[in-house]
Amino acid sequence: MARLKEVYDKEIIPRLMDKFGFSNVMAVPRLEKVVLNVGAGESRENSKVIISVMSDLAKITGQKPVACCAKKSVSNFKVREGMKIGVKITLRGRRMFEFVDRLFNLALPRVRDFRGISPKSFDGRGNYNMGVKEQLIFPEIEYDKIDKIRGMDICFVTTAESDDHAKELLELLGAPFAKR
Repeated sequence: MARLKEVYDKEIIPRLMDKFGFSNVMAVPRLEKVVLNVGAGESRENSKVIISVMSDLAKITGQKPVACCAKKSVSNFKVREGMKIGVKITLRGRRMFEFVDRLFNLALPRVRDFRGISPKSFDGRGNYNMGVKEQLIFPEIEYDKIDKIRGMDICFVTTAESDDHAKELLELLGAPFAKR
């Protein structure tokens, strides 16, 4: 799993320098962080939902997640200010590369009828966002021990200036983009 970091330093950076004509190594786009977010709106009825989501994310990433609280009270959603309504986690360094490797090589191929991730989900500044419909695609999650199937948002934050540079970086890291 730590092999991806070595490949990144020895193979991916020189390829990006040659392809885009960067003269300085520090100008090459890098994967800065990966942010996972799970919204758990049903936690307003059952406070144990947040604990369940936190344990699932901790198993998947190997790092302790943080519960997110509502900033405003919204009566239509029956949410009060300060209620825990979601869980997030930010991965950097070694854990980030291990997660990216597991996501691209183990988890995504387990999705039923998987044809690749959308190449259109870039934000215009070199960051990529994707959603996963169920946490069961990760091998760390046992089917019998979950209470409900939940999805998550995954955001790849890069230092790339454009979407083309970020797409090339993610492809070299092993992202299975769908063919058009």
